[in-house]
Amino acid sequence: MRLDAFEVHEPIPELHNTCVIAVLRPWINVGRVGTQILTRLKRHLDAKELGRLARPGNFYDFTRYRPRTRTVNDRRVLTIPNTIVHYAHDGEGDRDYLFLEMREPHANGEDYADAVVNLLKRFEVTEYCGIGGMYDSVPHTRPLLVTGNLTKDQEARAGGLVSTRSSTYQGPTSIANLVSQAQANSDVLTTSLMARLPQYLQLEEDHMGAARLMEVLCALYGFPISLADSAGGEKQYQEIGLTAENNKPGVKELIRELERYYDQGIASRQSQEQSDVSLSPEVTSFLEEMGERLDEGKETQ
Repeated sequence: MRLDAFEVHEPIPELHNTCVIAVLRPWINVGRVGTQILTRLKRHLDAKELGRLARPGNFYDFTRYRPRTRTVNDRRVLTIPNTIVHYAHDGEGDRDYLFLEMREPHANGEDYADAVVNLLKRFEVTEYCGIGGMYDSVPHTRPLLVTGNLTKDQEARAGGLVSTRSSTYQGPTSIANLVSQAQANSDVLTTSLMARLPQYLQLEEDHMGAARLMEVLCALYGFPISLADSAGGEKQYQEIGLTAENNKPGVKELIRELERYYDQGIASRQSQEQSDVSLSPEVTSFLEEMGERLDEGKETQ
């Protein structure tokens, strides 16, 4: 069945009290944090595909998001980048979920956002939660921060796992934010949760970031805490941290300064005072340079 720009599989499921958990690639999915989480949740709840864009080329430039070939049962299969939606029922929480895997559109951005919004309206979504990972000036030697906007009830359930500091960012952003904006304007409970990852590590898959953010989702939505297993992330950080400190000049000093910045910032937030701690010009310049390199390579993801 065609629903705006989406081809939805039939028979169309009847969903109730539906919560969307959404990821936007590549801009706010560093370390593939959001992708890892959706993969775990879909597997846990035995999610089924609901639909995908009928003509993704209307929105995506395939010289920037490259199609891929692979061999399946001795046959060559072409995979085309797309926005894909899965659905699942959580018997424990007695609610339905839509898992939305969006990609930043290169063209017709408003039409893309409208198509996603219309799909969510069709299933009478009651809650929308955008998740992902962002690089930040944080050390791998401290508990990773998760920031977001929560209601009082959600804050109580999260139990201090989320830093609810308000974002002061002003500047370029994604046209896909029209989707979350439309949900908020329609009185859909709208939440954003971001894991803050060490910028100097630049891991293709940050397992600790995924575990930390999954811990928050388990608290908010009642998923089993076993989904937030951090053993793999701890091992990954230990190994990569040792390599970085031993082989990269100046990284030890960088980590020490980030630890100081982190600790004083946490102490400031706990005392409800404004922190005056700042990073040295050298560290700030280093992190800005790394950020520029990351921006150059993001659209190939």
